[in-house]
Amino acid sequence: MSSHNLKRLLADSTGTPARSYQAAFAELAESHQSRPATEIVPLLRRAADEALLGFTAADLYEQAEAIRTGRRYVLRIRVT
Repeated sequence: MSSHNLKRLLADSTGTPARSYQAAFAELAESHQSRPATEIVPLLRRAADEALLGFTAADLYEQAEAIRTGRRYVLRIRVT
């Protein structure tokens, strides 16, 4: 992820209409626990695309597995 997109990951206080990825992830974690990861990944992809975040397929699958199992997930990012 490039450093100029880092703010998009966190809540946006500028009042732009798009939800932050953080909010979308939290909502999915609440509503999609125990659902198959293959069902969750496309929803995460859409949220990431809307937030202009370039997660890889592996990143999204790892996040979906955390949502599916209900385990805590710590997002690790590399800023380039």
